[in-house]
Amino acid sequence: MSEFTLRIDGMSCGSCVRRVSQALSQTQGLDVKEVRIGAARIASADDPAPPDHAIARAIAALSAAGYKAHAESDQPGS
Repeated sequence: MSEFTLRIDGMSCGSCVRRVSQALSQTQGLDVKEVRIGAARIASADDPAPPDHAIARAIAALSAAGYKAHAESDQPGS
């Protein structure tokens, strides 16, 4: 499994962490490793393929839950 980290905007409390965890855990092909305020570490079951599809699925799931997310490598200065 390949792992990736998403930066998540709009998370400010434990309830947000639960909502994000639930949205990601209900997304096929993702294994949620850690969710904390502002970020989530996720593993993709799509290995050995690049995790681009898994990242897109995770971002879509978070968008549907009301959060904007970016792959950590997409952040300015990374």
